[in-house]
Amino acid sequence: MLRVHFTAQDLARTRLADGADPLWETVLSLHTLRLRRPDPALAAWRQHAVRHGPGPLRTLCELVPPYGYFPDFLTPSASRYGVEPGLEAVMSTPRQRLRTELTRLSGHRALPGWARGIGEGEPAALRRLARSLRTYHHLALAPAWSRIAQRVGADREARRHALDGAGTEAMLGTFGPLMRWRPPVLEVDYPVERELHLQGRGLVFVPSYFSCGHPLALVDDALPPVLVYPARETADEQAEGPRPRWYGGEALREVPVLLGGRGGARSAGGVRSGG
Repeated sequence: MLRVHFTAQDLARTRLADGADPLWETVLSLHTLRLRRPDPALAAWRQHAVRHGPGPLRTLCELVPPYGYFPDFLTPSASRYGVEPGLEAVMSTPRQRLRTELTRLSGHRALPGWARGIGEGEPAALRRLARSLRTYHHLALAPAWSRIAQRVGADREARRHALDGAGTEAMLGTFGPLMRWRPPVLEVDYPVERELHLQGRGLVFVPSYFSCGHPLALVDDALPPVLVYPARETADEQAEGPRPRWYGGEALREVPVLLGGRGGARSAGGVRSGG
């Protein structure tokens, strides 16, 4: 369980993200790709992959394993302004932080040799990483961004209604059953035990299309606190009924195997059941 400790100042500074975060969605969709229940929002990429191969995923999936820890620097707060500001922030990550987070990742899995260049902050290596993120986002998520934004927007609007009408504590009460507000602590279903003290910084709630299983927080407590949680399906999505198991034909069955097999939620490393 994750216990988020609020003060009166934290309640005043807590807010909802303005919409879907492109880099959070990009990174979390990499988990969905490796599940045996691919989402229709990724259908365009799967069709592209059959014709052209996995492309940037050979880079990204080394840094974002199917389950467990992945580096915080892949989901910078600047990405709330768009893909390009987010990528600029990724490429501007301080070298010490790059090295620290990749060292943490290497404690859970062996990393390829080229990852050392990222850890050393080499411009060419960081440009390659940014290019992989940009290309994958463009091919995989952009074609379905309206669907992603619709679900996230509907969820956000429901939370905002409670926030505007009755305040932060009323909004905190809308997140059940994954989270339970027991003043002054928000208890969050989480795969590890963790205490997060906001210390007057407030908390940003980020509804996510691709988040599944449980909410996610950044591993580094020194970073601005964020809690990414699964956005509820809209009524229209629920009316669609059961989703086909695969999109784009039988050939796509090989994509998850190519990318490393099964998927899962973030866990390990002590914090974000995934990072």
